[in-house]
Amino acid sequence: MFPLFLALKYLRPKRGVASVITLLSVLGVTIGVAIVIIVRAVFTGFGDTWQSKILAFKPHIVVQPAYRGTLGDVETLCRQTEALPGVEAASPSIETRVLVECNRRILAPILLGVDAARIQRMLPIEMWNGAFDLSGDSVVIGVDMSRMLGVGVGDELLVYSPMNLIDKDEIYFPERLTVKGVYSTGQADYDSGYVFVSLPVARDLAGLDSGANSVSLRVAEPHALRPGGGLVGEVRRVVDDLYGPGRCRVSTWQQLDRLIFNAVATEKNMMTLLLIFISVVAIFCVVNTIIVITVQKTDEIGLLKSLGFSTWQLTLTFVLYGWVQCLLGTALGVGLAFLVLHNLQNLVDLLAGFGLEVFPKAVYGLDALPWRVVPAEIAQVAALVVLFCALASLLPAWRAAAMNPIDALRKE
Repeated sequence: MFPLFLALKYLRPKRGVASVITLLSVLGVTIGVAIVIIVRAVFTGFGDTWQSKILAFKPHIVVQPAYRGTLGDVETLCRQTEALPGVEAASPSIETRVLVECNRRILAPILLGVDAARIQRMLPIEMWNGAFDLSGDSVVIGVDMSRMLGVGVGDELLVYSPMNLIDKDEIYFPERLTVKGVYSTGQADYDSGYVFVSLPVARDLAGLDSGANSVSLRVAEPHALRPGGGLVGEVRRVVDDLYGPGRCRVSTWQQLDRLIFNAVATEKNMMTLLLIFISVVAIFCVVNTIIVITVQKTDEIGLLKSLGFSTWQLTLTFVLYGWVQCLLGTALGVGLAFLVLHNLQNLVDLLAGFGLEVFPKAVYGLDALPWRVVPAEIAQVAALVVLFCALASLLPAWRAAAMNPIDALRKE
């Protein structure tokens, strides 16, 4: 207990250089820990938000031809897969890139031809204006596309088929479609890059007589999907029975969008690795305070050793001196991180008010800056800081405690 008592005694605020250095060291650890926690929380929030957006807008399982061609008898496939436990809805779809023109403005979104009755069970899309109506020559567009083209409900769009570039022997006239609804997902890529039409309209634009490019499934537990097993394996068996083994490919949402999640995870780890050096620099500031205090307390070290205190007791004293600073800085850093995170959007809006757009939707594709704190990550950061502090404090503490008491007293 004496080493801890002595370490706390040295930490008592006094007017001097050591006190200022100690305060700066604690502040450095606080800022370093807070920055690491904030960055990891934001990257975790990005991953969660993109995952929720993908699961809300895109199918959980997709059945596609293994090679070129289309799927026939898609209605039978939808009925059989919907009968499987865990499958909530199934819908055929045709996906192709098109050109959309209005008011001499041109965009190249992805056109999704879907069954209007089935797709509303598949994708609970939030409508910003109008209704999700695909009857006749109708189209539903995203809110960002609506703004870029300057159109709204009731306006007409010219949609040009890509088959004019593929099939030179036939001419595909553009479809004149009426906007019946404008949806909003809160993600720029989806709100500006997709349009919905009925299956017959999509077949005309894609040059198909029947069938679909794929069948999409929505399941009750998307996070439990495992390629090749469980529900995916059951879907595979249904598909093989209907079309023959190896004729179709069954993919999960993790496989279709793995590049996004791998990129977020890699960026999160790399950013954490870079920012941890801030904490390492702060830890060296703690080591500097140990060096300063050992120089100031040289006479006390010599006196304590002459009274019989062992080297390890004095070493432990200065290690605890550094530990307490790290623990205090870590605790304050965690508190500061939560304070900043709970006011993060307010800070972003404040900076935007001064003309500094730090989180534009056009770049990040999200309406608000997301974040989520993982308790295990906080514990990991705290443990690493304390461990590094202990290792860094050990050498200067041992060198101070190993002084010859005669030399220490003589220096005084």
